[in-house]
Amino acid sequence: MPDESERWHWLGARPALDFVNTRRERWRRDLETLRTPSDLGEWLVAASLLPAPMRVPRAVLREARDLREAIDQATIAVLAGAEPPAASVERIDDWLVHAGARPRLTPGDGGLPVLGERPAADSPRRALGAIALDAARMLGTEAERERIRVCAADDCSARFYDRSPAAVRRWCSMRRCGNVAKARRHRAREAARA
Repeated sequence: MPDESERWHWLGARPALDFVNTRRERWRRDLETLRTPSDLGEWLVAASLLPAPMRVPRAVLREARDLREAIDQATIAVLAGAEPPAASVERIDDWLVHAGARPRLTPGDGGLPVLGERPAADSPRRALGAIALDAARMLGTEAERERIRVCAADDCSARFYDRSPAAVRRWCSMRRCGNVAKARRHRAREAARA
């Protein structure tokens, strides 16, 4: 497990892709950062999807990992120009019920009841529903799908959303992977000249 400064990566530029990136180095070490329910709770707080740590049942952790993999499978299929697996789309859709408005009746000024909405971050399931909604918005429209990427660095598998104006970004982070790739190419050119 990486040290605390490297525990979470915020390279995805979208909650759904940051969530997918909680499973790293899928091609090599397959590093799982959501090992315990408290890990999921801590990530949801760090992602600003929950206001404070909350108890996360072990079943929700399993369901969250399933949601994460469904988002990743759909993302990889879209990148390959293929149809996402129906089961992945269905799993994301199943979580959307947790993303919707949740009414709440509370006493208002003078004690009269006021109909309002519960805070968006009132439970781990609601936070995961928000991730599913972000994934649905990203995967559900052509303009959004066209900006999904996997880092081009040989030793990185981070998924990210390309927000660059020209939509030609190749690396999850210029600082992390882009500079390393450029330095490798430079050293290779220098070695070829020598």
